[in-house]
Amino acid sequence: MVRFEGVVSCRRDQGPLGLTLIGRTSDWPDELATLAFATAVPPDMPEALEDPSVERLDAGRVRISAGDRDWIVAARSLHLHREVATNFYRAVEPRAVPWQKRLFWRFVLALVARPAGRRLLLALRKR
Repeated sequence: MVRFEGVVSCRRDQGPLGLTLIGRTSDWPDELATLAFATAVPPDMPEALEDPSVERLDAGRVRISAGDRDWIVAARSLHLHREVATNFYRAVEPRAVPWQKRLFWRFVLALVARPAGRRLLLALRKR
């Protein structure tokens, strides 16, 4: 289902999503992945795992394997989130700001930098 690479953080929570694994996956190494389980946290689960993998056993059970250790977790649901901002901003070109807008904001910021300019802008605002 999900194979992580490197050190993965195991976050425990008292809420409905009791266990959350946060790290990088082997399929998408430049995206941070978060896998949250609606389950109770196993008592012997460490704070971090090295190269863990998660596989679904059946409808309500999941196996988390890391090294020579396995944990069988009864998860009511799983929530996988991938941080895609890096790839998104790589694909979408940033729009150039029009020169009129840049000039306007330079002028306003230059006014605000001086006491007389601040008074002028405040006077214009009150009209």
